[in-house]
Amino acid sequence: MSRLRIIAALLAAACATVLAVVLPTSATAASCASAWNSGTVYTGGMTASYNSHNWLAQWWTQSDVPGTNSVWADQGTCGGGTNPPAGTCDYPAWAAGRNYVTGNIVRYTDGNLYIAEHDNPGYDPIISTWFWDPYNCNGGTTPPTNPPGNGGFVVSQAQFNQMFPGRNSFYTYEGLTAALSAYPGFATTGSDTVKKQEAAAFLANVNHETGGLVYIVEQNTANYPHYCDTSQSYGCPAGQSAYYGRGPIQLSWNFNYKAAGDALGINLLADPYQVERNSAVAWKTGLWYWNTQSGPGTMTPHNAMVNGRGFGETIRSINGSIECNGGNPAQVQSRIDSYNRFVQILGTTAGGNLGC
Repeated sequence: MSRLRIIAALLAAACATVLAVVLPTSATAASCASAWNSGTVYTGGMTASYNSHNWLAQWWTQSDVPGTNSVWADQGTCGGGTNPPAGTCDYPAWAAGRNYVTGNIVRYTDGNLYIAEHDNPGYDPIISTWFWDPYNCNGGTTPPTNPPGNGGFVVSQAQFNQMFPGRNSFYTYEGLTAALSAYPGFATTGSDTVKKQEAAAFLANVNHETGGLVYIVEQNTANYPHYCDTSQSYGCPAGQSAYYGRGPIQLSWNFNYKAAGDALGINLLADPYQVERNSAVAWKTGLWYWNTQSGPGTMTPHNAMVNGRGFGETIRSINGSIECNGGNPAQVQSRIDSYNRFVQILGTTAGGNLGC
């Protein structure tokens, strides 16, 4: 053996000895986060431990028990369990029957990572189109943030934050993007300009309805008992005062909660409080109205934007003559001002027919 090879062998042996002393022989045990508390408000990114597992809140939540719905992502066992190598397998194991939302990353039994392309109730990743193509779990590859099946939302998180600098933490960007799969035609129809204009129009009206994404529920509690239409055969099972305005479009009335819930596959008639507890559900109700309801107008806001009828027609579909036709020009102008600001942030033009 040459002198160079002998030196290289000795150096390799020395390094191996040092590593054997310094590095642990097994993965570091995962410590438990603070115990989950039903009265604590958790926002996206916060952690809690429950039933010997750590859980990651994906958006705003309070009183939702970890493991019972998709707001909590299982981070694995704690208090004696092991952590997988950071950046490789550090994702929760897939579980059949557990609700997943768009963008969730799971570790499957084949050792690969899969990304939920649509909301789903725990479908098997390898036989379902609800999950995107896998990444090798042990190869150190980190999956991209947005599955390509989403097409990418035309509003980035940075732009969203710029639009709503003082928003309530309940209204998360993640909640919004998770809701997009419910109406895949939203902000994906037409030219890039039309896509951006529709996103800006929706968010401008949302901005007006919620005071800049500040209010989750209607502030005038005196109105709460008025939203139960007892002429409906299904009545108001959650109580006469349970159907007040909630969410980005301030969904109200028992018949609207039933219609939205039926369309979304969520029993909002029996439990309308989901709209103020779950960010993705709240955003879905806003998108339901935008994409399917004409309200006091002649078309849905979605159709108004993709068919070139202009921002003003979206105002008519939301509030009709209460604001339009001279009903309240100041409110109309407030919505237009927000829309102009948002299209500027998105780098596009406002188009015509802004008023109603």
